[in-house]
Amino acid sequence: MSDLTRVNGEKSHSLDVMDRGLCYGDGLFETIKVFQNKPLLLDAHFSRLALGCERLGIAFDGLKDRFKADISDLLALNPHSLAVLKLTVTRGAGPRGYFAANNLRPTTISSLSIAPDFTHKAVEGVVLRWCHTPLSINPLLAGIKHLNRLEQVLARKEWDTADISEGLMKDADGFLIEGTMSNIFWIEQGRLYTPELDRSGVAGVLRGAVIDMAARQNNPVLTGRFTEIVLNKAEEVFICNSLIDIWPVRKLEAMEWQIGPQTRRLQALLKEEYSV
Repeated sequence: MSDLTRVNGEKSHSLDVMDRGLCYGDGLFETIKVFQNKPLLLDAHFSRLALGCERLGIAFDGLKDRFKADISDLLALNPHSLAVLKLTVTRGAGPRGYFAANNLRPTTISSLSIAPDFTHKAVEGVVLRWCHTPLSINPLLAGIKHLNRLEQVLARKEWDTADISEGLMKDADGFLIEGTMSNIFWIEQGRLYTPELDRSGVAGVLRGAVIDMAARQNNPVLTGRFTEIVLNKAEEVFICNSLIDIWPVRKLEAMEWQIGPQTRRLQALLKEEYSV
């Protein structure tokens, strides 16, 4: 197992106990799907990681090269046709306290593991529920994938039944934002919609790919602040992330939908995007 993990470029499972990622969640991560030894949408993941480092004030210089060396090393050992590559960067280890000196050396962690096969959910669709745990509103942290995921952890603890695949979350003002692990889209009168993520939530890499694909099909995605009522008028609903790709939604508590042509079209376009 240690052969498929790198900490600061070395084979290791150990982390300094004073690392700020461990102590304060002071860092970021990316989770990347690897198919037939190809990391999918890698450039987009690096772009979001760079944006997150800029927001948090973590020096990004040299980190991309560090991660690329790790990735090359790990893929050379990869025994899985379908795998998950996780890249984590923290501000590094330093003295106790919230103040972070500017001279800390960022910690990088790269790992590769087998990925579940979610093909049946992409084909058959999934059932969702609402979560009671709200998402905080913080424009500074909105969009980036920082290490502070306690809200998602608490939301995911709200159910433990195999029939529910995901839970939808609202922000503290009651606006629909995302799933615990996914972004949400819906179609109404042929138009594609998704929540604005300028105050909370994670701007998923797959979400960005869907927006780009839809724009190329002359069906630009409309974003805004929406309450749960909008889903009552939806003709199709789907969720997505970099590991699950696109899952059609069949049911959300009392609401039900058919798996529609736009969702299927986007699934097909995503396969073309991956070139696999």
